[in-house]
Amino acid sequence: MAGLVDFQSEEDVKEYLDNLGTEYSYQCYREKQPDGCHRLAEYFESIKKNFDAAAQILKINCNQNGHSESCYKLGAYYVTGKGGLSVDLKAAYDCFLKSCHQGGKKSIDSCHNVGLLAHDGRVNDEKPDPVAARDYYTKACEGKFAASCFNLSALYIHGAPGLPKDMSQALHYSEKACELGHIWGCANASRMYKLGDGVSKNDSKAESLKNRARELHRQQKDGAPSISFGE
Repeated sequence: MAGLVDFQSEEDVKEYLDNLGTEYSYQCYREKQPDGCHRLAEYFESIKKNFDAAAQILKINCNQNGHSESCYKLGAYYVTGKGGLSVDLKAAYDCFLKSCHQGGKKSIDSCHNVGLLAHDGRVNDEKPDPVAARDYYTKACEGKFAASCFNLSALYIHGAPGLPKDMSQALHYSEKACELGHIWGCANASRMYKLGDGVSKNDSKAESLKNRARELHRQQKDGAPSISFGE
């Protein structure tokens, strides 16, 4: 049948991939499609392993076209120094911020990363900004990003300048993190119910949450994937 690719043939595969690159280049440079530019960057990254070329396309597509997924991926490049870029957490922060506010498939991940970088303080002359961290963790948590929910709970457990300790909020976000599959969210919530910290003591609830943490740990040991910064 015409048009089908014989993936057992190295020559056919090479021709198919070359045609993809040509198509994405046309979409990006001639048709000015931001989605096409992002596909072209991913083509250089995944197929050609040309990370320098991918980085340059991502920069154009993020800075000029405001493409959310390109901004997210460019931010990750700046975090790791990929594609010939210098490690630059402030540039990464700006990229993640654009993606977070733009919306899109990676906007929630970007909001979480903004929270991480604000919380860390290295993008603000070594001065952590817990209030900004809270705001972006909240946005990501509302988008069901488990690690943001857990980080919110930790902020409320310890408190910070401009962010008073609040064990009721800490419990709320620990439980939400647990619901989303975060082991330590379950463990913290279990401990709070066990001790009556921020809530009335409830041994039954504490045990249920502990069992949930154990089950999540078992699943993780069996090979469930984890979420890492910048992926």
